[in-house]
Formats: sequence, C-alpha cells, structure tokens
Amino acid sequence: MIRPILIHPDPRLKKICDPVGQITDDLRRLADDMLATMYDAPGIGLAAPQVGVIKRMIVMDCEKEPDSKARPIAMLNPEVVWSSEDISTYEEGCLSLPNQFADIERPASVKVRWMGMDGKQEEELFSGLWATCVQHEIDHLDGKLFIDYLRPLKRQMITRKLEKLKRDKARETGSRV
Repeated sequence: MIRPILIHPDPRLKKICDPVGQITDDLRRLADDMLATMYDAPGIGLAAPQVGVIKRMIVMDCEKEPDSKARPIAMLNPEVVWSSEDISTYEEGCLSLPNQFADIERPASVKVRWMGMDGKQEEELFSGLWATCVQHEIDHLDGKLFIDYLRPLKRQMITRKLEKLKRDKARETGSRV
C-alpha cells in the first residue's frame, strides 16, 4: 500500500525515533508499504517517520541502472559504526522536501550495523550513493533533515517554500494544514 509522505515542516519529522523491539506482521507490512511508497515516489530511500511512524526503520534501494537488479534493503535500528575520513559531496533531495536540493558533505564510506527483517544482525560497508543515502535516512531517525546542514538563511528559504506548497495544496483539496 502506498502511504502518504509527510512534508516539511511537520513536527513528526523532527522527532527522535523509538528503537524497534520485536518483529511483527505489522512491521513487515510497514516495510513492504515503505518500499512501495519509495518506489512510487520515486525515491532511493525512505525512513519510517516520513510516513508518520516514529520507529527506527529505513528502507533503501540505490540501484539506478536500468539493466541492474533491484536491491531493496529494510533496516531496523540502523547505526553507523564506522565512517571514513574521506568526504564526498552529493546533491541531496528528500521526499519530504519536494523539489528542494542542496550539496551536502558526508563521509564517503560508512559501515552500518542493523537488524534485518529476519531478526538477524547485519553489517555492511557502503560507499558512494549508498553511503550518502543510508546516512541521510539514519539522520531522519534522529529528527535531522538534510537542510539542517545548510546555513540558516538557506534553510529558512526552503522551509518557507514548503509552507507555501502545503498551504496551496490544502486550498486545492479544501483541507486544513
């Protein structure tokens, strides 16, 4: 099921998420829904708070080549356990900040540990776009958005644009923001 994606500024996007304890059918359904929502958007990553669930869970798939096989990953309680000193810069965007982009510097490689949907601990070294994406999504679990890395004026400009977007959408649908 495709879930609605929260748009900044929504206070749920700034919350620190609760750890996932037990893997349940509801959690498995959430992972499937998040992947469907991410692919539909289209995006390469999505964190649970972006669909209004304040749990430490992310999904991602950074395979972008048309002839490459999809590689969906669902991570529970992901944490960066090692970061490279090398830095890379990517132009980041976010499904919760539509049509907003900025160059963000992050470690070029990271080792991440998480619990898989089967309950087993996993660990992997990510680099390139995968490293940027996993760091971006883990930030969401700590209530941090990519615009938090920007200077205050740029951050305020983006926030104002998105507030206007939300007001305009509310007017179109006759709902309240």
